[in-house]
Amino acid sequence: MTVTTTKLKNGLTVVSHRMDTVETVSLGIWVRVGTRYEAVEINGASHLLEHMAFKGTRRRSALEIAEEVEAVGGHLNAYTSREVTAYHATVLKEDIALAVDMIADILQNSVFEQAELERERAVVLQEIGQAHDTPEDVIYDNFQAAAFPDQAMGRPVLGPPEIVAAMSRASLVDYMGAHYTAPRMILGAAGRLDHDALVKMVEQNFAAFGNDAGETSVPPFEPIAYVGGDHREPRSLEQAHLVIGFDGIGYHDPDYYPLAIATTILGGGMSSRLFQKIREELGLVYSIYSFSSSYEDGGLFGFYAGTGDDGLTALLPALCEELARATGDINAKELARAKAQLRAGLVMSLESTSSRAEQLARQVSIFGRPQTIEEMTAKVEAVDKAAVEAVLARLLSGTPTVAAVGPVDNLESYEAITARFARVA
Repeated sequence: MTVTTTKLKNGLTVVSHRMDTVETVSLGIWVRVGTRYEAVEINGASHLLEHMAFKGTRRRSALEIAEEVEAVGGHLNAYTSREVTAYHATVLKEDIALAVDMIADILQNSVFEQAELERERAVVLQEIGQAHDTPEDVIYDNFQAAAFPDQAMGRPVLGPPEIVAAMSRASLVDYMGAHYTAPRMILGAAGRLDHDALVKMVEQNFAAFGNDAGETSVPPFEPIAYVGGDHREPRSLEQAHLVIGFDGIGYHDPDYYPLAIATTILGGGMSSRLFQKIREELGLVYSIYSFSSSYEDGGLFGFYAGTGDDGLTALLPALCEELARATGDINAKELARAKAQLRAGLVMSLESTSSRAEQLARQVSIFGRPQTIEEMTAKVEAVDKAAVEAVLARLLSGTPTVAAVGPVDNLESYEAITARFARVA
């Protein structure tokens, strides 16, 4: 298995992992642009652009885009996040040229016909409505907005319906022209492939992305400024959904791996502390877990719980008690178990061509180079008990962010919650 990286003359980076034990190839373009790059008046532009890429080019209609890939049994998809927009495909190894050509076509030759824009705008508005009807989606948008108020990082990826409904074709074209430049793109690939042949395909198919627009042509994104706060949305639901979190850490923070292990120990599976104590022993919730989201210059760390209205009263004291214990008594057995979970996840990611292609592209985007499994595993193994307890004490001592959706009348005040967590760390 070989990982190779090539930077083209126009600034586009190609990184690939040759995997001779598979018969498929996954590849895609990861563009360093997402919600945090949007001005407030075009919030949702990155996501709407992602949709429009599949709605016709100068060479293919929307139907032809779908038919050509599916005619060879392949899959073509895309997603938008707060820092990245990705367009990716998985095909049999003999169809790699089609996948490269298809992704190059939708990124360079999309026509954005007004009729297609109106149809897809309606689809996105339905998607926004569906997300609004899903408490698990709503609560994380509310949590993000409370953590980063009046900032691009706190705005929803899908955008508000009133802004999406009014977004013009010209604003989309201008946004794409400003942000979709070769130096901001990484083509990640994994599977049964030849790197040199792939590079030639990319050079031929992405020639339209010239080198006249580089990183300096796009204003820097707005830095993260964590604030924290409280957002409650009463709804007539059977279950109350609660997220409590804190200022987190970015990818480059030395506590990145200690926090990953702490997150796993606290709420990373059925053997985790929170699951065993709050669900299995106390029966207060149906679902509970911890999470850590990292960005270029910061992040979020927190906990989700789904419980009945009557469970809210007992949930917070139990949660805080367990967190207070964790800041001082991480034991060797759970530390080893968390490390094993992270190591296994890293190794398993090597067995999926799509996961591996994404992993490589993200690593090049964040660190400037792919990381080996050995160096990542070594960083996991280097984490000790003191580092885990220290990062928990560091983060839990900050200002909390609270988001709740559902029957939340029994949830104590934000001031009371803040006072509780002040005693944890």
